[in-house]
Amino acid sequence: MTAPAGQRARSPGTGTRSRRADPVAAAELPIARVAVDVPLPHLDRLFDYQVPEALADSARPGCRVKVRFSGRLTDGYLVERAATSEHAGKIAFLQRVVSAEPVLTTPIAELARKVADRYGGTVADVLRLAIPPRHATVERASAQVQPHDQPKAQAGAAAASPSAAAQDATPGHALWARYQAGPAFLAALAGGRAPRAVWSALPGPDWAAEIAAAAAIAHRAARGALVIVPDARDLEALDAAMAAAVGPGSYVSLAAQLGPAERYRRWLAVLRQQVRVVIGTRSAMFAPVAALGLVAIWDDGDDLHAEPRAPYPHARDVLLLRAHQCGAAALIGGFARTAEATQLIATGWAKPLAAARPTVRLHAPLIRVAGDDSELARDEAAKTARIPGLALRTAREALADGPVLFQVPRRGYLASVACRNCGERIRCAACAGPVALAGPGQPAGCRWCGLPVEVTCAHCGNAGLRALVTGARRTAEELGRAFPGVAVRTSSGADTLRAVPAEPAIVIATPGAEPTAPGSYSAAVLLDGWAMLSRPSLRAAEEALRRWMNAAALVRSSQDGGKVVMMADPAVPVVQALLRWDAAGYAERELAERTELRFPPAVRMAALTGPPQAVASLLESVALPDGAEVLGPVPLGSQGPAPAGREPVADTARFLVRAPASAGTRLAVALRSGLAERSARKEQGSVRLQLDPAELI
Repeated sequence: MTAPAGQRARSPGTGTRSRRADPVAAAELPIARVAVDVPLPHLDRLFDYQVPEALADSARPGCRVKVRFSGRLTDGYLVERAATSEHAGKIAFLQRVVSAEPVLTTPIAELARKVADRYGGTVADVLRLAIPPRHATVERASAQVQPHDQPKAQAGAAAASPSAAAQDATPGHALWARYQAGPAFLAALAGGRAPRAVWSALPGPDWAAEIAAAAAIAHRAARGALVIVPDARDLEALDAAMAAAVGPGSYVSLAAQLGPAERYRRWLAVLRQQVRVVIGTRSAMFAPVAALGLVAIWDDGDDLHAEPRAPYPHARDVLLLRAHQCGAAALIGGFARTAEATQLIATGWAKPLAAARPTVRLHAPLIRVAGDDSELARDEAAKTARIPGLALRTAREALADGPVLFQVPRRGYLASVACRNCGERIRCAACAGPVALAGPGQPAGCRWCGLPVEVTCAHCGNAGLRALVTGARRTAEELGRAFPGVAVRTSSGADTLRAVPAEPAIVIATPGAEPTAPGSYSAAVLLDGWAMLSRPSLRAAEEALRRWMNAAALVRSSQDGGKVVMMADPAVPVVQALLRWDAAGYAERELAERTELRFPPAVRMAALTGPPQAVASLLESVALPDGAEVLGPVPLGSQGPAPAGREPVADTARFLVRAPASAGTRLAVALRSGLAERSARKEQGSVRLQLDPAELI
């Protein structure tokens, strides 16, 4: 994080008059280099301050400090102490040490610089994500921090962990034997080496036990482990598996939904090396794990892994940077596979870790498509009906053995409607947004601006409506009539269920909200596949396959009678990948197409959004790396909803800058330098920079 020679500017507090005499500087290492919490790009460097003798002992590298910056008292982190400064003028003093706790470790400081460079952001923005807010009461507590409010561990982590023989006998180790390279991966991890694998997990509930087994091996080797999962439901499953494999008190679970005190308490346990194993959601990706030996991420294609705050890092990329920085093993796993993970294999950075095809067929459910030739011969409406006979027959037969899952792409009642007479889509007259019905007998309203909408068709004048996209609530209504006497449960949005009982029931869930069931579901029906595939997104097919496979993985294996019915065109390649349970093959095809078209991850892409003149001026002022290509501008003022009571922003546009993958960091640094120059000159017009945005179209 140290700025290059000559870039350490005079501290903004320098030269100000003071009524009191300046304090005496510390006798040893009197210069403190501080990362000031200011997100302006042109101030993304360290600043020199003098250390008063009174603070010489408490002003340790990594501690929180207060400094005078531009006349204001500002937070910062003391990165290092030095004997001299390159600045020849007068240097301001530290105002105070907020806490002597070294919360910014050297590895995390180095990681923050790398993440900022990769994503074109500032270290200050990264540190806001990496270090939780201070909780003074928790920090002052002298007792050892214990996770989960469980009984205190006995002396040492070894006492809290299962014995070596017991760990060798855990189910997780036997589960890894199902994969062709599974035992070799664990052996390398146990030997202190750094294997890197892209893992295609077998369907079923065993993924958490498998990850926990790998973390337990790292723990036994006196190395740390960091595992990131998308959401609280996955974290709960992993928590139970970790308790069995590693032992209570030997790990902590970090998540954003924890209260400030509890989150900081657990984070301090990691910082103070009381535990070396961390599991958590995206917010835990910067956890200061000591002697890091394994990083793992589950379901890396889930959009919850992408940080929505600047500089918008992805948890997968942060973990890969940490693995490279610390020489740690890396495990990127999921039922499906992303193009980014496949790129790691293509470049040789990682190796595939998968089961043999006979083993995959043994554990996967039987998958059928409602519109295939055999079903069309029996039911001519199989291709056009939303819930054809095959789906109803499969659900009826499976209800005798347990719950049946119906996956619906949209929540609500009728998410989109059209004219019954001419088929023209009904849109809001105020903002042109889609019109939806919240429930039976309720008035139509706009999904963007929320205003009530007159449902008379502007094209033909007819007032009748028909559904274009049916939501989970309407589906529950239809299935309730189709299966009288059977319990119908819904799971979506804020009303997501964690689990359902094993008794017969119809469970209707939106993607990502599917609850688990003891013993797995007896069958699943994946509705409205066209709705996922028709999304205007570069990742539409990849995301559809990921959501389908995640739902199908909750169903019993074909040996146990598990069946999945898919509502989609069987000729579509992504549907064929689901039928064969071949996410790896589809990901390779997807990567090949993106490479040919020069789309991410084969290239790095930067999105610049702002006033067209400001973005164009920025691009003219920077030296882009060789091979970079500017695409755009694309006007954005007429797209999407405008805030209530405001006119659409007409002078906003987006430019895309495409560069070879090898020049990605140079592209990010160049664009950040341009933003820094604009910031220093205080030019008008805000320009937003985002590297590798999830949505390009």
